[in-house]
Amino acid sequence: MTHAQETRVLEALDGFMIELPSWGFADTGTRFGKFYQAAAASTLEEKLADAGEVHRLTAACPSVAVHVLWDFTAGEDPTSTSAVAAKYGVRIGAINPNVFQDQVYKLGSFCSPDPSARKMALDHTLESIEIGRAVGSTLLSMWLADGTNYPGQDNIVRRKRDLEAAFKTIHDAMPPGMTLLVEYKPFEPGFYHTDIADWGMAYVLARHAGPHARVLVDTGHHLPNANIEHIVAYLLDEGMLGGFHFNDKKYADDDLELGTIDPYAVFRIFNVIAQHEFDTGVRPEIAYMVDQSHNLKPKIEAMLQTVDAAQTLFAKAQLVDRKALAEHQASGDIVMAERCLVEAYQTDVRPLLAEWRRAKGVPTDPIQAHRESGYAERAARDRSAARAARGEKQGGSYA
Repeated sequence: MTHAQETRVLEALDGFMIELPSWGFADTGTRFGKFYQAAAASTLEEKLADAGEVHRLTAACPSVAVHVLWDFTAGEDPTSTSAVAAKYGVRIGAINPNVFQDQVYKLGSFCSPDPSARKMALDHTLESIEIGRAVGSTLLSMWLADGTNYPGQDNIVRRKRDLEAAFKTIHDAMPPGMTLLVEYKPFEPGFYHTDIADWGMAYVLARHAGPHARVLVDTGHHLPNANIEHIVAYLLDEGMLGGFHFNDKKYADDDLELGTIDPYAVFRIFNVIAQHEFDTGVRPEIAYMVDQSHNLKPKIEAMLQTVDAAQTLFAKAQLVDRKALAEHQASGDIVMAERCLVEAYQTDVRPLLAEWRRAKGVPTDPIQAHRESGYAERAARDRSAARAARGEKQGGSYA
């Protein structure tokens, strides 16, 4: 590795920040049941404290995405949340409205055949925008569970048009500087059709919404064998890539830690982003966020695993020899072109990442440092006592 390559990696890591999800620190489970951990967070302050611990150990996670129904109480002053976040060394990031949990959304939210359900979803989202305004958020992240399970269940085009109208209203209600992120998912919970099933549908909806709407790519929200880096490259070239929800999968939307199943696929995503920056000379504005469900692993350790994997694979992508790659591509030398990627991927960047961490004043081994700190044991003791004092059972609210 040359000095120029090392410098490029270190500078790139300086600008690579990863947003953590508040819900990733709470007890989670599957549709069959929830699994409890004594140290799991039950309140928003506990979630922010855990996020602060991850940022303290990595210097790479300064913001926390929040879910409105899970993290805010009706009538609560949201500005106090910003102060709590600052107490733990982080800030509030993306605002995630919840238009899928209540019974009224059984047939959909913005796409529901029931006008009262559509109105409830819109009112809630407009309230979420005001929360975002109050806490200084610049992102409104929308994932919908809307879809149908049976042929003929509903009019697909009517649903599309109602959704277009809703997103346009939402977009126009956002304050200056806020971006609407439109997420897609091929199936679940709807198994016949999903109203935003792929990146093309999300792209169309974002275009209809207005100039401050972009597409959000969840790395687990694709059909098997989908070429995600191909999607990312197209969205980048169109100026429509807004951000990522990082996770990994083996089968469907498994919400596993990033890189645990196919780290080379993650590297290839980062590679097309680095290629875009090389080709244009502009670093794209991308919101890198985590969306995972740590059912079995300790919450903070699982989050640290993802941050470490993301930084490692991101760093490797900076090492691709772009000039050599272009020459091999132009001459049709497929073997050598592929070799440019493989050599970068196989490079051990751990010493360089350790150097970056030392420069930031954080541990070179965040998981080991976390274990030695006793944070999890203290959290388990204090939170169990707090839940008991509140008269709650283990777990708190689902998030």
